[in-house]
Amino acid sequence: MSTETFALRTENLRKRFGSLEVARDVSITLPRGARHALIGPNGAGKTSLVNLITGQLAPDSGRVLLDGQDITRLDRADRVKAGLARTFQINQLFPALTPIEAITLAVTERMGMAGQFWRSLASHEDAIAEAWAILVQLRLSDVATRPTRVLAYGQQRLLEIGLALATRPKVLLLDEPAAGVPKGESAELFSVIAALPDDISVLFIEHDMSLVFRFASRIIVLVSGGVLVEAEPDVIRTDQRVRDVYLGQAHHG
Repeated sequence: MSTETFALRTENLRKRFGSLEVARDVSITLPRGARHALIGPNGAGKTSLVNLITGQLAPDSGRVLLDGQDITRLDRADRVKAGLARTFQINQLFPALTPIEAITLAVTERMGMAGQFWRSLASHEDAIAEAWAILVQLRLSDVATRPTRVLAYGQQRLLEIGLALATRPKVLLLDEPAAGVPKGESAELFSVIAALPDDISVLFIEHDMSLVFRFASRIIVLVSGGVLVEAEPDVIRTDQRVRDVYLGQAHHG
């Protein structure tokens, strides 16, 4: 696959902690505009893989390519600047800030103006306009001026995605975005994720297989640090190996 058609690629990533191998020659490709899911049993290495991609862990060997650029040795901040953003299982928000304040602050930080944010809010009209557009995109405009701490948990998870979008990513990595979100809100959260612009490629970890099968165009199954299989949802649903190691535990109908 040429660099013109993929947003993110890992090549033979390996990582070991003593006798525990959390990544075994992991090679995956995320095409531009993709919505791919990363699934597997607990301890399969899903979060470790995301940590390797984002630079929180350094691989023992292998490479990470973003938009054709080798970013394997870049630090986390430089990977963000290159177009790689992530969210975490536990949200990382400022509870006293409102969504418009939080995202405007994130935009000004990207612009290199965060130090002047509180002194001259009115002078940051472009940043405020960009933050408002993100909130509209995420269906959060109605709660833009409410303190984050009073938002529904699903809205807080969307706000965290909004903070990631403020970095203008090419690739967005979502580590269990629906974790802790009530069932009724999680489908709406994923419908917003699915509707993100095509110039943003998404790789998400998720345990709720109904969401995975509904929103992922392709599914990567990790087991014991290695890729067991990668295929379209209909193939994964009927793959006996996947059923044996994961779907029998995780899929309920």
